[in-house]
This record gives sequence, C-alpha cells and structure tokens, in this order.
Amino acid sequence: MAEQKESSVLFSLKELMNLEQDRIAQEAADQQRQAREIRERRDAEERAARDAEERRARDADESRRVAEQRQREEAARVEAIKQAELERAKAETEHKAHLQAVAAQREHEAQLVAIRQQSSARQTKLVAGIAIAVLILGLVGLGFKLRQDQETAARDRAAAALRQQQSEEQEKRSAAEREQLQQQVAAAEKERQRIEDALSTANNDIERQTLLSQQRQNEAQRRALENRGSGTPSRGKSGKPRPAAKPCDCPPGDPLCSCL
Repeated sequence: MAEQKESSVLFSLKELMNLEQDRIAQEAADQQRQAREIRERRDAEERAARDAEERRARDADESRRVAEQRQREEAARVEAIKQAELERAKAETEHKAHLQAVAAQREHEAQLVAIRQQSSARQTKLVAGIAIAVLILGLVGLGFKLRQDQETAARDRAAAALRQQQSEEQEKRSAAEREQLQQQVAAAEKERQRIEDALSTANNDIERQTLLSQQRQNEAQRRALENRGSGTPSRGKSGKPRPAAKPCDCPPGDPLCSCL
C-alpha cells in the first residue's frame, strides 16, 4: 500500500516536472516567436522605409528629368523662334538687296544709253587724245631709258678707270717693294763679303767668333730676304721647308756655344 502511494507520488512529481518542462519550452518557443516577429516587423519597417526613400528618390529624379526636358523643349522653342526671325530678316534683306540691285542695274543701263548717245560725237577726240598721250609717254620713256643707259655707261667707265688706277698703284707699290728688296739683298750680300774678308784676316778667336756670329745673322737675313722675294719658304735638299736660323746669343769666345 505504501509502495503504491510512493509510486503515485513519483508519478505526480514526474507529471509536474513534465508540465514544468513543457511550460518552459512553451515560454521559450513563445519568446523565440516574439523575437522573430519583432525582427520580421523591424525588417519590414526598414524595407518599407527603404522603399519609401527609393520611391522619393525616383520621384525626385523623375521631377528633375521632366523639368530638364521642359527646359530643353523651351530652349529649343526659343531657338527655333530666333532662327525663324533670323531667316525672315535675312529673306527680307536679300529681297531688298535684290530690288536695289535690279533698280541699280536699270539705272546703270539707262546711264550707259545716255552716255553712248552723248559720247558718240566726242569719241573721235577721246581716241586721238589717248593716242597722243600714249605717244608722249612712249617718247618720255625712251628718253628716260636713254638717260639711264648713258648714266650706266658713265658709271662703268668710271669704275673701269678706278680699277685701272688701283692696278697701276698696286704695280707701283710692287715695283717699289721689289726695288727695296733688291737693295736689301745687295746690302746683305755686301755685308757677307765684308765678313768673309774680315774672317780671312782675323787675328784672334774672339774676333773670329764675333765674325762667325755676324755671318750666321747675315745668312739668316739673306734667307729671309730670299723667302720674301720668292713668296715661299726656302727649302733644303729634301724638299721640305728649311727652318729659319736661330740668332746666336752666346757671348764671344764661349767654347761651349751650340751655335758653332
């Protein structure tokens, strides 16, 4: 009997525990459902807000596009009106210009007719005057051409005379230079002869060294004069230009002098 009561109590406790677990599970399920509903409601609200914002943006873009289209259409209409006005003004101007040109042409033709009628009697005089003027101009041109030819010939003669004078003066200068060069060559040759004569009668080495130095200087001077006379440097046996002699600056009687 006691065992049955204990079993009954245990069963009651298990039932209570199961009921409590079911209640807890139900509460958890309710909380999850409520959280899910809250989350779904929040997502729906956010989606609705985004849709509303996108719809406002589309409406604003559409309004701006419509306004821009209306402005373009208005600008095109104004431009078309301006072009039409310009074309109309251009057509009127061209029409007026055409009328003026026709009137001017008619007036010109009338003036030509009047001129032809009036100038028939003066045409012969005009032609004769033109012929006389052309003849006079031809004579004047011929005289001018003759005068230019005479002046050119005179300038040519003066230039030729100047060239002749310059040539003669150059020839005189060249002759004077040649004469001076010949005099210098003769003087150098005379000096060479004097040095050779003095060497043949020299009494001591000092005098002989002095005369040898003078002889080298004289030889260099004569070679320079020969180069001036020929216009080209003197050449040795090999055909190469002979170097100019270096003046000797050794003291007289120096036995180590390289000039010897």
